Amino acid sequence: MLSLTAPQISAFIGTFWWPFCRIMGAFLVLPFFSSSYIPARLRILLAVVIAALLAPMLPNVPEVDALSIAAVFIAIEQLLLGFMLALFLSILIHVMTLLGAMMSMQMGLAMAVMNDPANGTSNPILSQWFLLYGTLLFLALDGHLVAIGILVDSFLLWPIGSGIFDLPLMGLVGRFAWLFASAFMLAIPVILAMLMVNITFGVLSRAAPSLNVFALGFPMSMLMGLVCVMFSFSGLPSRYSDLCLDALAAMYQFIGGAV
Repeated sequence: MLSLTAPQISAFIGTFWWPFCRIMGAFLVLPFFSSSYIPARLRILLAVVIAALLAPMLPNVPEVDALSIAAVFIAIEQLLLGFMLALFLSILIHVMTLLGAMMSMQMGLAMAVMNDPANGTSNPILSQWFLLYGTLLFLALDGHLVAIGILVDSFLLWPIGSGIFDLPLMGLVGRFAWLFASAFMLAIPVILAMLMVNITFGVLSRAAPSLNVFALGFPMSMLMGLVCVMFSFSGLPSRYSDLCLDALAAMYQFIGGAV
């Protein structure tokens, strides 16, 4: 007859529960997986399957009673670690949202907003468009598979119980500056083109004061902005793929991996 002792049961629960917490913490903010359009049951089931597959391959886990306070702190630590790992890619996706907002401001479409029922926010139409485009590019580049692979490798590079205060947290904070710099880099051509359009209409208003510049300038600015958006899509996939590689490399280096 099979008999299990309390320490064995606690070790078994800890071996499965703590990887599940790290994976579930990542799925809370990981692009595509964190969408409210994906049922929570499906995300939990996927995390359970990955944790069950990882359990036999994990290095030595801390021998802590699964029902103790120490086990609760380790579970919270794993949730935070998974959350921080996925935050790198969440920042990557929001580069496209900020890019659309910058373009909308220059084109005069900032007032054209659309409700996002998935996140409960209202964003400019171009931001929603670029967000969808960036998500599809990320999936086309198999970024979600690479992210799950890095998440699996994190259990070897940063074992359970290693803590989170030894991680390069300032590198994660610096990614927010990288967010604005990357979005501005992608939006520079459109910003310069719209600046030249505004300067042209400013000179025109001085040369011909009787001309109704507002009635002519607004539709022309919007038309020129749409043309710039169309041309920006020609080089956007290659630039965005470089940003994806940069974000995935930073995610891997965050847990001590060498690129």
